[in-house]
Amino acid sequence: MRKNLTLSDYLNGFKNKDRTILARAITLIESHHPDHQKMGQELIKHLLPQTGKSKRIGISGTPGVGKSTFIEVFGKLLTSQKKQVAVLAVDPTSQVSGGSILGDKTRMNELAIDPLAFIRPSPSGETLGGVAKRTRESLLLCEAFGFDYVLIETVGVGQSETTVAQMVDIFVMLLQPGAGDDLQGIKRGILEIVDMVVVTKDDGDNQKIILKAKHDYEKALHILRHDGWIPPVVSCSSLTKSGFSEILAVIEKYFIDQGQVIYQKREKQGLDWMWQLVLEGLRERFLSKVNAEDLKLIEGEVRSHALTPPQAAEVLLKKNY
Repeated sequence: MRKNLTLSDYLNGFKNKDRTILARAITLIESHHPDHQKMGQELIKHLLPQTGKSKRIGISGTPGVGKSTFIEVFGKLLTSQKKQVAVLAVDPTSQVSGGSILGDKTRMNELAIDPLAFIRPSPSGETLGGVAKRTRESLLLCEAFGFDYVLIETVGVGQSETTVAQMVDIFVMLLQPGAGDDLQGIKRGILEIVDMVVVTKDDGDNQKIILKAKHDYEKALHILRHDGWIPPVVSCSSLTKSGFSEILAVIEKYFIDQGQVIYQKREKQGLDWMWQLVLEGLRERFLSKVNAEDLKLIEGEVRSHALTPPQAAEVLLKKNY
């Protein structure tokens, strides 16, 4: 039976670079138990001065595009350069059973045993945007631990992927060629927030398809993005491991050229996060105080069309819960 750790145990574990303590710290902040949440926030408060030094990279793409294999090859490239890499991999949660596969470590066999890498799968739960509710806190813990890069692999569920862009420095979208009408399959909102597009599976007889896909994406991005950084479009093959050095070079150039933009982005992300938590807190307080019978009655009036949803909301809010 594992002993309950104190705040000092966690802080000493971070000081000594104990990976087991890091894993338990993430479990702590993911917990719904009030005592765990309180200690988790205290831990983050103490570690906050040590955060902010990692390069935060969001990696998204539709299921089947090869996110996990891409991250494994990219992560191994970074560790070969003696960089420490943390991967926060968000697995889809079943809307029926609530279960999650949590199989990222099995899909990243080499990276999972790399002493310079740390992989943490987390269920996405009911959180929109393809990222787990506590992913931001997990990111801060990994930064405080001393990782050079923190990669966030998202579920890949469409336009709600914009959530991940609100917590990273650079947002990379993986796309595969030849999957029907490529541009029609990409939401405009996503192309407006990506910082880099990577066309995967650039191997075998795919050259013509790859070139066409890259041309189409470049054209679309130039139309949608008029100022500042125009997201480059590159290609790679996780099978042959080609194109990854170029991808890393583009990412490093982004961090050099966009330093001030990244600083401003992080400031805005912090404020956005604060207001998101305020709204979540208000909702939770409201639901904890609302009278169950009142709520049931008003919901029934909405179903019977006796009240419109805006009218029902106003009635509930005027009760001053």
